Amino acid sequence: MIGMIGMFGGLALLIYLTMRGMNLLIAAPLTALLVAIFNGLPIFPQLAEEGAANFLTNYMTGFTGFIASWYLMFLAGAIFGKVMEDSGAADSVSQWIVGKIGMKRAALAVVIACAVLTYGGVSLFVVAFSVYPMALSLFRQADLPRRFIPAALGFGSTTFTMTSAGSPEIQNWIPIEFLKTTPYAGWEVSIFVAIFMMIFGYWWLKKMINKALANGERFVARATDETQETRKDLPNPLLSMIPLAVVLIISFIFHNSLGTSALIIALSGGILATYLINRKYFHNFGKAVGDGAMGAVVAIANTAAVVGFGGVVKATPSFEAAVDVMTGIPGSPLIGGALAVAIIAGLTGSSSGGQAIALPLLAPHYLDLGVDPEALHRSVAISSGSLDSLPQGGYVVTTIRSIAGETHKDAYPAFGALTVVVPILGTVLAVILFSLGL
Repeated sequence: MIGMIGMFGGLALLIYLTMRGMNLLIAAPLTALLVAIFNGLPIFPQLAEEGAANFLTNYMTGFTGFIASWYLMFLAGAIFGKVMEDSGAADSVSQWIVGKIGMKRAALAVVIACAVLTYGGVSLFVVAFSVYPMALSLFRQADLPRRFIPAALGFGSTTFTMTSAGSPEIQNWIPIEFLKTTPYAGWEVSIFVAIFMMIFGYWWLKKMINKALANGERFVARATDETQETRKDLPNPLLSMIPLAVVLIISFIFHNSLGTSALIIALSGGILATYLINRKYFHNFGKAVGDGAMGAVVAIANTAAVVGFGGVVKATPSFEAAVDVMTGIPGSPLIGGALAVAIIAGLTGSSSGGQAIALPLLAPHYLDLGVDPEALHRSVAISSGSLDSLPQGGYVVTTIRSIAGETHKDAYPAFGALTVVVPILGTVLAVILFSLGL
């Protein structure tokens, strides 16, 4: 019981410190230390028996292990996002979308722009960086409260695209290694779930915005807003979509032979295609690559910090007890799998980190029970994108604070509604449809 209190108390404290503005690179190891102490884990390896769990080793193993596994994918995705931005390709695609649906649907334009870039292969960790300038301009012109920008960015990036069949995002690729599936696992159900999340989530976003407008909220400019004129020398929007297609095609061709490593080649191909097609539009290609690399370091460091927290949690007796309870839930094994991955993603603050911790434990257990690996792949992928967006999540903190400059108090209610509640409902729908034999 004391261990359980420490585990969930540590998570609650991590959320509280995050809401108070503490840096994740500090908050995560501090709260992980609390979890270790309450669960009786030695702090240093010198105080533990040889090979036994301890705070320092388990935290740093989780931290460095995640970076070792995913850094090149983060790097390629971040650079791809930056070269798309610097060449004007991202703006071109975004403005083309706006031109088709109109300024009155500014929030929808932001959501669609994020969705196109995310499903096209731009890492969700950097999509927000690319789309935010356009989102700020659109919300200013439409006079919409700016505190909803992070919600629009998160909804378009981390819900109906991130975990859908065929998505090149790592959240859709991690299960492949453990379940021997493909990125298109459970595609029939995935289509239904994605459409549901897209329609319901946008309806909810519009309802929240309209309520704020009715209460007198409007766009409030800040001294830190960009004042540069809108870029006019943009490349052709249709040509700008070619690099996105390149990422999808290459990832499809090589996923059987290379698995998750195919994404590195695919994103690198997208970078090359962007340069070749739009090289005359670049302002500073070298700076874009450098900025992308730095963005990758920040994104993966924030994520690895909370994965390290999960690494300590994973080594505790209370975690093992919790997994036993979740895997023993009566009824469809899909329910237990989805719930376990969602909770672990919440504990780690990362959908990808949650899968990386949970699936090595859960996959053999459920496959031995004869669970359809495609159904399990899609269920856990969708569920991983729910509780990962609790306030302490690396993506949440980066989007709300670093990119949009908002506070959790103002921006998180809408952000959490769309990136936590909507995916939970999507997971429930997926499990029901798979249970019905679809």
